[in-house]
Amino acid sequence: MECDKCGDDAVLHAAYSGLYLCEDHLCRAVEKRVRRRIREDGLVPDDATPEDPETWVIGLSGGKDSVVLTEILHDVFEQDPRIELVALSIHEGIEGYRDKSLEACEELTDDLGIRHEVVAYADEFDVQMDDVVEKDPEGMAACAYCGVFRRDVLSRYAEKLGADKLLTGHNLDDEAETALMNFLEGDVDQIAKHFDASLGPFADHDGAPTEQTREAQDHHVPRAKPLRDVPEKEVALYARFRDLPAHITECPHAEEAYRGEIQELMLGLEENHPGTRHSIMAGYEKLAALAAEAYGGEDSEKDFGECEQCGAPTARDLCRKCNLLDALEAV
Repeated sequence: MECDKCGDDAVLHAAYSGLYLCEDHLCRAVEKRVRRRIREDGLVPDDATPEDPETWVIGLSGGKDSVVLTEILHDVFEQDPRIELVALSIHEGIEGYRDKSLEACEELTDDLGIRHEVVAYADEFDVQMDDVVEKDPEGMAACAYCGVFRRDVLSRYAEKLGADKLLTGHNLDDEAETALMNFLEGDVDQIAKHFDASLGPFADHDGAPTEQTREAQDHHVPRAKPLRDVPEKEVALYARFRDLPAHITECPHAEEAYRGEIQELMLGLEENHPGTRHSIMAGYEKLAALAAEAYGGEDSEKDFGECEQCGAPTARDLCRKCNLLDALEAV
């Protein structure tokens, strides 16, 4: 088939739009959607200047999503002195897996000239994920432990690095799956938190949308997901066509049963009804804005105190991370 834009050989049929795209126009489309998301979410505030630039910390795992996000952000802001990019990678302690992905991170950041920081669970928590999986004191999937530890490291080090925003490489498939999970679980409070934490547009810019904007959060560096309009397949193709050093291998401990079921459901729906992911997110963002207006804001901020053990923000006496570390220590 031919590209609908230029007549060259097509490499993708985007069923949700009906378009056939060649390699060049596919990559342009991905970049355009990222730039539009940055603009619509107001990620660059009006008061950012070369003398007082914004610092954006990128969670760089070495996988296709974070590598593509880092590449595009660098291309967009390389000549913009208002934005400083810092890549933050985490070594969880998974033999034969993370070392290779960190090599990809180092190759990319060296090529782009971006500052790159690496933090290890072994140094931070005196644990490695291989050992956590073996002990498993809570009877949970490995991803449940790792997700808690990863969020803690990302949040703390984003703050240490002076981040104004923490950017992650969640794509359209990731976000649509999360939206569907939150909805099926009936977790309205989590939907509200999702909006204020990473979905809602920032209010501190002249072009802010007239709809609900996210509430400022004092307890965490605000997150953003500039890739969340781009399907996973298109992210993977972009990494391939731009010859990026992505480490595309699944973690050997990956086991998220419920999300796996949702993923299979989503793939089937998208195949039979192209555009399902986009429509889920379009409706979910509106619902999340309403939930944030009703359940979020200052009232949710009052729930946060400090962990008695590590000082991290939490609504409990001990944060989830410290509870898990205590359980591991007791084994």
